[in-house]
Amino acid sequence: MGFLCFCCVGFGLEMAKMATFPPVVVFWTLRFLMFLTSFVLEDWALDELINLDESVHRARQRRNALLLVASSYVTWTFQTHTFSNSVETLTVLWSLVLIKRITAPQSSILSSIVLGVVVVFGFFNRVTFPAFLILPGFWLLPHFWHKPFTVVALVLAALATAFIAIAIDTAFYTPEPITWTDLITNPVITPLNNLIYNSSTENLALHGLHPWYQHILANLPQLIGPAFVLIFFRPYVSLRLCSAISGIVVLSLIKHQEARFLLPAVPLILSSLQLPKNPTTNRIWTASWIIFNVFLGVLMGIYHQGGIVPGQVFMSKQPDATNVIWWKTYPPPYLASQRQK
Repeated sequence: MGFLCFCCVGFGLEMAKMATFPPVVVFWTLRFLMFLTSFVLEDWALDELINLDESVHRARQRRNALLLVASSYVTWTFQTHTFSNSVETLTVLWSLVLIKRITAPQSSILSSIVLGVVVVFGFFNRVTFPAFLILPGFWLLPHFWHKPFTVVALVLAALATAFIAIAIDTAFYTPEPITWTDLITNPVITPLNNLIYNSSTENLALHGLHPWYQHILANLPQLIGPAFVLIFFRPYVSLRLCSAISGIVVLSLIKHQEARFLLPAVPLILSSLQLPKNPTTNRIWTASWIIFNVFLGVLMGIYHQGGIVPGQVFMSKQPDATNVIWWKTYPPPYLASQRQK
């Protein structure tokens, strides 16, 4: 996570230090950049994944997929935030694009190199990222068997990216300037620390323990609403759907389960569904889809913890405010120096 902080949030903190950039400007700048990034990269990835499908109904599938993803409240709310889950969604989609490119008849070794970089970045961003690539990874085995040099290229690219990520995390979390000795004797490996922390049930209990079916029966319906029914009646078997199933199954084995953990599965599932063919059923389903997303979009996009940013803006204008208590809401991020004060 430090790798991502250095690349994205660190940029925002540096802007905040400049007198000409008030914190609220930094906030909206980062929010706009995340919106733009998701708008371009998510649609681009889905478009390419569907175009690479061997389906006679490719045009209709592409239209329905992009429409469902664009109309989902998850796309307008969570994907426009600088959440690590939102970044994970993009890395999962582009990993699948690269897998498709690698397994294409006219594949390039560059795709293997880029996949190595993206996979390591996704892993350092969120340790749960590989869960969505377990099943899609089997698509690569025949290609790697016949072209082993591409495996070497992927591994070397991954190792180089991992070294850079570890160096950035070590520098980010070390108070003094680091040396080569620090990287060798005392490196900060964020995914490893994350795995160690989350392997303890006592640690997870601090955040809440859930049954194994929490994701399937509660969190997923909360994210996709009426589309949940279509998974069982109108699925379109694809690499995207296999990736979603892979991630949901693995994440269901973890005792702490939040709905945002399944954000990468939302576009994967919505782009793998077929709408009801019966006109009456289709109209009923469409109406329920619109009502669901409008309601959840307003709830999660406006009212859910919606007072934090206005509260921060208000506090920034108070000359004598030194301590703030956040009760039953998500506390905003702050600098380490501010924490010590």
